[in-house]
Amino acid sequence: MVLTGDAEPDGRDVAMKNTKHPVDDPDNGYAVRLAGERALPIAVIDIGSNSVRLVVFEKLTLNPATIYNEKVACGLGRLVATRGKMGKPNIERALRALRRFRMIVEELRTEELHVIATAAVREASDGPLFIATAEEICKQPISVLSGQEEAEMAAAGVRAGIDAPDGVAGDLGGGSLELVNLVDGKNRSAVTLPLGGLRLLETHGEDFAAVRNRIDVELNALDWLDAGRDRPFYAVGGTWRAIARLHMHYRDYPLHVLHQYRVSAGETARFVRDLQDMPMDYFGGAEDISKSRVEVVPYGAAVLHRLIKRLRPSSIVICATGIREGLVYSRLAKSQRKKDAFIATCRLLASHRARNPDYADDLISWTDRLIQAAKLSESAEEKRLRHAACLVADLGWRSHPDYRSQQSVGVLENAASTSIDHVGIAFLSLVIYFRHEGLVRDDFSNRFRSLIPRAMQKRARILGAAIRAAQALSVGETGILTTTKLKIKDDKLLIALSDDHVNLRGERLYNRFKVLAKELSLAAPVNLRQT
Repeated sequence: MVLTGDAEPDGRDVAMKNTKHPVDDPDNGYAVRLAGERALPIAVIDIGSNSVRLVVFEKLTLNPATIYNEKVACGLGRLVATRGKMGKPNIERALRALRRFRMIVEELRTEELHVIATAAVREASDGPLFIATAEEICKQPISVLSGQEEAEMAAAGVRAGIDAPDGVAGDLGGGSLELVNLVDGKNRSAVTLPLGGLRLLETHGEDFAAVRNRIDVELNALDWLDAGRDRPFYAVGGTWRAIARLHMHYRDYPLHVLHQYRVSAGETARFVRDLQDMPMDYFGGAEDISKSRVEVVPYGAAVLHRLIKRLRPSSIVICATGIREGLVYSRLAKSQRKKDAFIATCRLLASHRARNPDYADDLISWTDRLIQAAKLSESAEEKRLRHAACLVADLGWRSHPDYRSQQSVGVLENAASTSIDHVGIAFLSLVIYFRHEGLVRDDFSNRFRSLIPRAMQKRARILGAAIRAAQALSVGETGILTTTKLKIKDDKLLIALSDDHVNLRGERLYNRFKVLAKELSLAAPVNLRQT
């Protein structure tokens, strides 16, 4: 080795727009304003069969951060199947929640408020009266979604969180189950079934033989479910997320990210089969599940077990984005939906946290040239992950040096909520860890190695070493990497510094590039040369 010197949204409006506060309000501090994007928060109130929830998103954009999230377990769907109505106590609790939520929305100065209601309100005899009162509280119309609309909105939520999903998506609520066949991210078939957890609990109690029979009858009536064979099943809804959390605890899984948690269909089937018959405490982790959710988990397990038997999918993929995220996604222009949500998130993180956000583009260009010079094959997804790593390489610079890597990885894990799977998160975590700590093996880095194949581990080492070497060369400033030439010739990595930067040569620079050369299987000695 030788070292030398936009269009309008085309989605369906499901609620009226609240424009009390202007978009250019100078006091707004919730989000960085990006060209073509709205700057004030957007709120969604979801009146569901199990709970009434308020989510306030930072703005109308891909992968928006959540400013506020609160739910109240009202059980509106608990009595609908047997008595045909929601019941006065449940309605009163829901109305109290709506009064609080409307006040929160006003205090947060949202640009838009959307209020939707699903199966319980749609089916209950006292639904119209409830909606009339709720609309007075919310000060705007409420959209009561049909079963078809609910299924399509759930599918939009899957598309919001997973890039080009191709499989069957299922959204399990308290009153209903929505199933959609997604082919290259587009809806092919959509249906709603009366298989919600609360409904099954109310109609069948603890007679799980009857529960399973009811599920089979509903599923067997669908002639298109064979399309799910050997394809992923995207599981949406709080009950299935609770089951995934239990399974993570059971496996001692190294990541604490539910979104895109993937398990083989066979392993999932065995787990949910046991979950119907054994107390959740047997698996551990039940203390993290709300009491209102605990009672319906066995019914959600039964639905998932019978779905796996009927669909015969390749794997179960948890999708943490659902009907509320789908509503926001449906409000975006088509041009925005085509953007890479994860890369956009990484850029936003860099703009907020990096010392010099513009440096990331220098690093991307420099690693582009390194990959080309080393003649390393690179798939489109590998290139995407490399660019993402360059964008988030400097997130932890404000942290204490002893905790820089862990802090950076923590930010990455929490922010990487959509459009990247757990293999990608683990890869990026390894790269960032190596960038700060060097190519060490310890308990912290080993937790990520278990999630990715050996070839990706090797690529993470190369990229971590490259970013670490580039940092020593450029000290994080723009303009230095772009004027530095590199190539590989005769088993040597040639790095030529410009005349203006030749004095950056030094022992640290030599050692960093020596490590990189070793990872690239270049064993030649190190020399420094000026252009």
